[in-house]
Amino acid sequence: MIEREKIILSFDLDNTLINNKEGITNSFNYALRKFNFSEIERSKIEIMIGIPLNEMFAKVTNLDPSLLSSAFREYYGSKGIYQSHLLPGVKKKLRELKKNNFIMGIITSKKQELAERILEILKIKKFFNYILGETEERKELGKLDPKLKTILQDKYSGYNIIVIGDHPKDVLLSNNLNCPFIGVLTGHHSANQLKELKEGKGLVLNSIGEITLKKIYSLLE
Repeated sequence: MIEREKIILSFDLDNTLINNKEGITNSFNYALRKFNFSEIERSKIEIMIGIPLNEMFAKVTNLDPSLLSSAFREYYGSKGIYQSHLLPGVKKKLRELKKNNFIMGIITSKKQELAERILEILKIKKFFNYILGETEERKELGKLDPKLKTILQDKYSGYNIIVIGDHPKDVLLSNNLNCPFIGVLTGHHSANQLKELKEGKGLVLNSIGEITLKKIYSLLE
């Protein structure tokens, strides 16, 4: 059996570990208001959570999305960041997995510094060995940036990786990394939407709480 110390569980953040819908929707509409656009329905914003901010704004206006993203972060950094909470059972499961000596990390579309602050605020940063978010070097492609694969291979050569997330881009990340995928249905995407994109081994669960050692090892057999 593969040693647990040689297995990396790489988690998405929004809608996988945390519910940050309030902070994101409030920040999004703040940015729209700042540039004299009408607010849009929360549900239309929530369905886009998981993709880079510039992509989100490009879907709803013709204005330079970087201007809107900057306004979004203005609100988010001072208020929205505190409007998130852990999804049910997350801290208990992270504690269990850490106790079992798994290496754990985060790959998110959020700016890396914001992701780190959220994890500190929610008191779960201690569980993670790495946090990889948007930086100036990894801005345009987000989770699909090939640099992520290089970073993980350089630091964790010979490790078995499993990507865990709620969004189709998490599936595509797992394809890029040539690794298994665990989908969770705590976001806005169905099991079929996740499964149809997966190349290779994968499974879909209702939430993080359903992850077990048996299910982890079944993906690495």
